[in-house]
Amino acid sequence: MSPIYIILGILAVVIIAVVAVYNGLVRLATRTKEAWADIAVQLKRRYDLIPNLVNTVKGYASHESATFEKVTEARTKAMSAQTPAEHGEAENMLSGALKSIFALSEAYPDLKANQNFLELQRELSDTENKIQAARRFYNGNVRDLNIKIDSFPSNLIAGSFGFTKQEFFDIPDNDAAQQPVEVKF
Repeated sequence: MSPIYIILGILAVVIIAVVAVYNGLVRLATRTKEAWADIAVQLKRRYDLIPNLVNTVKGYASHESATFEKVTEARTKAMSAQTPAEHGEAENMLSGALKSIFALSEAYPDLKANQNFLELQRELSDTENKIQAARRFYNGNVRDLNIKIDSFPSNLIAGSFGFTKQEFFDIPDNDAAQQPVEVKF
């Protein structure tokens, strides 16, 4: 065989390897974006349920305006978050604020028995479970993408084509959010 065929063969193998690694990176980046879109859908559903929940509780506990303002403020911050880290922090605040709403229901037996409140509470619980599942799916895809970006030889191709590591969607541990809500009347 002539040296030209050997060089062309090696070049073809290198090109095929680069294309395969590049396509793998594109696939993982696309899956990560899709997984984030799933989280965004569930977060939007949660944000849409919160005003209904607040309005239902307001009908029974209208003098609890500080609690309602806290929930509304936390919801607004969560909706305006841009990065996964910001979302994690905002979701932590929102979860703490929602605990206050549910704690209020303990003081109002009529509210606790209200069918609309119970249905909203069930839907919100279901949405929380879906957010958790979507978060695991997203973080799994981010893990796979980040490993591929860090691994050799794909790190050479990732750097050349501008692939960057993604942030995990983590909800930070917050001691205040772990504590039971205190309700005073």
